[in-house]
Amino acid sequence: MLPALLEAEKGKLVSTQSIEVPVIATVVGGHTGRLDDFKGGVESIIRLRPDYPLETLQGIEEFSHLQVTWFFNFGSPDDVALHARSPRDNPAWPATGTFVHHNHRRPARLATSFPRLLRVDGRDLHVTDLDADDGTLVVDLVAVFEEMLPRGPVTQPSWPSEMLKDYWRDASER
Repeated sequence: MLPALLEAEKGKLVSTQSIEVPVIATVVGGHTGRLDDFKGGVESIIRLRPDYPLETLQGIEEFSHLQVTWFFNFGSPDDVALHARSPRDNPAWPATGTFVHHNHRRPARLATSFPRLLRVDGRDLHVTDLDADDGTLVVDLVAVFEEMLPRGPVTQPSWPSEMLKDYWRDASER
């Protein structure tokens, strides 16, 4: 076992090391109900906290997309699953490890999204295609630089495409 890990209650592993990160913004509007699919076409606002100066957003309106790191604050630490399991509990898809899944069951309970920036109004960043729910805590955001995206072809097995075929379908089709 890694020295930074120890066995905890219920057979789960817990890191003995942690970091503290500030909440910089909150998602306002948009999705509710923690649904898996039909995330497309929904507008929401990323509202910067008032303790951050407006100039921290200076120039961001020139970019088409943001990289937003957010916390699964509607989940629970008890949801973390440190074992292989089938995505969405579908036995047709192979059991894969914790760090393959894009959900709240990873230890840090963080997610990264790439919403399109529509406009900036003071501390409010109006976006579409942000797959975080209303009230979600944002811990980081940055303008997307094309040069910082993955280099080379992105490869994956077939099951993520099968699983996510409706993920970005328009929410009005729900």
